[in-house]
Amino acid sequence: MCGIAGWVAEAEDAPRVGALVKMLDAIAHRGPDDHGSYHYRSAHDGCEAYLGHRRLAIIDPRGGHQPMRDDATGLALVYNGEIYNFRELRDTLAAGGHRFSTGSDTEVLLRAYQQWGPGAVRQLRGMFAFALWDSRADRLVLARDRFGEKPLFLMHRNGGLYFASEIKALLTLPGITPAVDVDAIWDYLLYRYVPGPATLFRDIRKLQPGTTAVWERGRLTETRYWSAPDRDAGPGAAPAGDPVRAFLTLLEDAVRGQMVSDAPFGAFLSGGLDSSTIVALMRRHQARVSTFSVGFREDRYSELPFAAEVARRFGTDHHEILVSHRDVIERLPELVRFRDAPVSEPSDVAVHMLACEAARSVKMVLTGEGSDEILAGYPKHLLERHAARYRLLPRALRRGLIAPLVRALPYGFRRAKTAVANLEIEDERERHARWFGAQSRAERDQLAAFRVSGAATGAAAPQEAAPDAGALRRILHFDQTSWLPDNLLERADRMTMAASIEARAPFLDHRLAEFVSALPDRYRVRGWRGKWILREAARGLIPERVRTRPKIGFRVPVNEWFRGSLRDYLFDHLRGAASRTRGYYDRAVLDRYLDEHCSGRHNHEKLLWTLLNLEIWHRQYA
Repeated sequence: MCGIAGWVAEAEDAPRVGALVKMLDAIAHRGPDDHGSYHYRSAHDGCEAYLGHRRLAIIDPRGGHQPMRDDATGLALVYNGEIYNFRELRDTLAAGGHRFSTGSDTEVLLRAYQQWGPGAVRQLRGMFAFALWDSRADRLVLARDRFGEKPLFLMHRNGGLYFASEIKALLTLPGITPAVDVDAIWDYLLYRYVPGPATLFRDIRKLQPGTTAVWERGRLTETRYWSAPDRDAGPGAAPAGDPVRAFLTLLEDAVRGQMVSDAPFGAFLSGGLDSSTIVALMRRHQARVSTFSVGFREDRYSELPFAAEVARRFGTDHHEILVSHRDVIERLPELVRFRDAPVSEPSDVAVHMLACEAARSVKMVLTGEGSDEILAGYPKHLLERHAARYRLLPRALRRGLIAPLVRALPYGFRRAKTAVANLEIEDERERHARWFGAQSRAERDQLAAFRVSGAATGAAAPQEAAPDAGALRRILHFDQTSWLPDNLLERADRMTMAASIEARAPFLDHRLAEFVSALPDRYRVRGWRGKWILREAARGLIPERVRTRPKIGFRVPVNEWFRGSLRDYLFDHLRGAASRTRGYYDRAVLDRYLDEHCSGRHNHEKLLWTLLNLEIWHRQYA
């Protein structure tokens, strides 16, 4: 796990090496163990290429220095991530005549490009973002892994192309002044994050997941080499053999492959189905496993007892920490800086604190990230399957009786209120965003005191699901191409790398995702239960009450905090004289949201958290 940065540009327009040093210093937390740089000036067209690297040494600490160069072939590589099948690829490449001088996956990636060119990415199992300079072709090749676990940001300037693992590195370049992309704010109010490829910074964008980009003779060509498998219509026939056993075999293989490390490692353990299964499979291949759990001082939100039960079951070296509202106040501005974006989820704070605790003893952790988006683990997945049936009810019944009754329910019935409100949204794209979003489009239009040209809607799904894909597959495809890469995986990367540790996600092994996608829907959802195939695979593997208990989620009690201990903090940021964002909103509408929440009439925690973080971001960047 590392950080990369650099550029390719005409010599007269290119910065000097000192600019690269500043870029690398800005992301030193991603790689505290080593650093290096590479410079090449073309004799053909006068362009210059600079590659920089910060290293967190996990595989082959001595032999994996970067940039990795091969002067005989004219190749130089900087790379962030892990290639889990690098040993198999090494054997294949060695059989084809390639020679290796290190035990690192970096050298395997270099040789894979030498063998297959930019198409080498199709051979890789893992998470990665890399930049490779091919001096013989005067070509820069950039690539990002299939689901977007590892970040890569791009900026075009004066005919050159600049790249970095984090936006903060690009902002150190000479002459760069951060500029807000108002269209992105418009989308942010709807989604709670900025859908790719946009960012909140004008002229800085994300390279999309599953994409290669080749810069050659001043032109950049981007190619999508992989698409989330739920894009296509699902199968109609039942699979042969035992799908549950085959699923568990693939998952265990992913866990075993991701345990490859020359540094100490462990696992984040929430006490839920996903992380508990990961720990159980790790324990099959490791005599001792370190586990790390986080809870909240408000007992009813804590999953620590379940995590402790799993830790006892598998005899792990278990660590626990507690989070309070003070941690949110103290850490939130720092975490916005680490993310270069608003912190979309309150749980980011807890994840970062957990990563800091883990960093005291390990350099890498396995997590359950991605399971819900691959296996249909959220209530919204169940509700989407029934959305069309619900709207078959007479509109007068739905809007005249059901909706008013649900709206009148007490404060604690937030999920029921959200479900009924969202099921009324007929536009599927808006409904998909609204399940976890801050507002509907109509609510955003009421709150926002500004408009954007063309009414931005966001590139939430780079590729739309096939029209004949079922309702479950369509919302899963949205999750896999928007909610997951642009929110959850950004969180996982920034909050762990801020603590200088690496997080790996076995559920995002692309072979596992493709296998599950090839099954009929009933292997993911049966009745009103999601993740059916995982629950069956975990039978007898983890404690039964953990396997069967309902999903709680990594819940932070922000709603109570906004009505109590964080009320003044919230009001100061959104209503105070120093607020940078209050001009974005209709004051009366904002006041209504604040008053309704603090009085207990409605729960607006998602929206208020979204607005608070946008304000903190503006105070740092705008």
